[in-house]
Amino acid sequence: MMKKLFLTFIVAVIAVTVKAGGLMTNTNYHVAFDRMMPRGASFDISAAYSNPAGLAWGYDGWQLSLNFQKPWQNRDIEAITPAGSQTYEGVASAPIVPALMASYKKDKLFVSSMLGIVGSGGFVQYDNGVPMFNILLSSLLASNGIQPGSYDLDSEMKGKQYIYGGQLSVGYKFMDYLSAAVGLRVNYYDGYYRGHVKADNHILLGDLAALLLDVDQKGWGFTPMLSVNYHKGPLALTARYEFRTKINTTNDTNVLDASLGMNVIKAMAAQPGGLEKLESIQRMLGAYTAPYQDGAETRYDMPAMLSVAAGYEFTPKLRATLEYHFYDDKNAKMSGDRQEELSHGTNEILAGLEYDINEKFTVSCGVQRTDYGLSDEYQQDTSFACDSYSVGLGGAWSVTEKIRVNAGYFISLYSDYTKATSYGSEVFSRTNNVIGLGIDYKF
Repeated sequence: MMKKLFLTFIVAVIAVTVKAGGLMTNTNYHVAFDRMMPRGASFDISAAYSNPAGLAWGYDGWQLSLNFQKPWQNRDIEAITPAGSQTYEGVASAPIVPALMASYKKDKLFVSSMLGIVGSGGFVQYDNGVPMFNILLSSLLASNGIQPGSYDLDSEMKGKQYIYGGQLSVGYKFMDYLSAAVGLRVNYYDGYYRGHVKADNHILLGDLAALLLDVDQKGWGFTPMLSVNYHKGPLALTARYEFRTKINTTNDTNVLDASLGMNVIKAMAAQPGGLEKLESIQRMLGAYTAPYQDGAETRYDMPAMLSVAAGYEFTPKLRATLEYHFYDDKNAKMSGDRQEELSHGTNEILAGLEYDINEKFTVSCGVQRTDYGLSDEYQQDTSFACDSYSVGLGGAWSVTEKIRVNAGYFISLYSDYTKATSYGSEVFSRTNNVIGLGIDYKF
């Protein structure tokens, strides 16, 4: 019981992502993504990330793009037991998220760069803890004669994960219809886990049990990238591949404690075989707190990712794109080797339309389907995912020949996930919204 209790505490404070893309990968940097998700056949500045080889048909000279996005999300868990149900509300958020893109093209040679939050960007907080943890703690105390209602439970959990990235790509147009680019991205992982659960009996004036965690994690990783683009007439066919990014983080542990209060220890010691049970729990705690000791290392790899896209220009004003993403999550190391519990890597299908109303105004829309290959064993209270459909729309305004403003909004519609538990079931649900505003400049 104590082993499960501590493990649940650890996974329950994993931060969430507020993004589009795979389990560890962000794909929405340019605001044009918010209004039309498939950017894999783009030739404009958004291609600096989504289609670096496509810049061969882009603007001659320098381009800059500054983008700001605001995501907000709820992550709720409904715990269903024989006694009834209770909903635990989790609020996940991120501040205004910026991204900067730049490119330069001269003749057949072109370069591009991008700075942004490339993965796991977000923060989550559960003011009342999470259901599995609270229920397990109550069960542990009840097994030692301490019943609910005889103590106060103070529970809160929160976490943060950001992977900051900066990339540089260099490309060349080999033929009138064929180009390629190679690149490298440097990634910096910055995260923390903060959580506490305390059971306190004011009559006995003592803690019955306490689980405390305060750990910061930092790490680096590097991502090689390849991109090719075929463009002839109205048709564009593209492919982009990111190699797996190995990120090994190191713990800076401020607080790590999982202990029983003296009242519980005394009650257990008085039972037949109680001393042996206490020794077993102490050995268990030593083994399972080891990964979170100061200086211990944890893996948070970003998976290899393949993107292929087809774009077609029906008229000079109307364009469409169909795109597919595959994230090889099962071969990217995660904390506790959770990747092994996935049934397959993440699959995404994206489609979108873009229409120029006139020389000044463009409108667009897009849809995206995301399938993660989830399982009950993978889902862990706040560290959970839900398959989704996303819809985006928006527009662009060409203020001058050199300045363009983009605005967009997209919403993700998630399928609830129901997981069987030892005490009944849990229903995971999510909501996600993003608005964005950006400006492109040519000079």
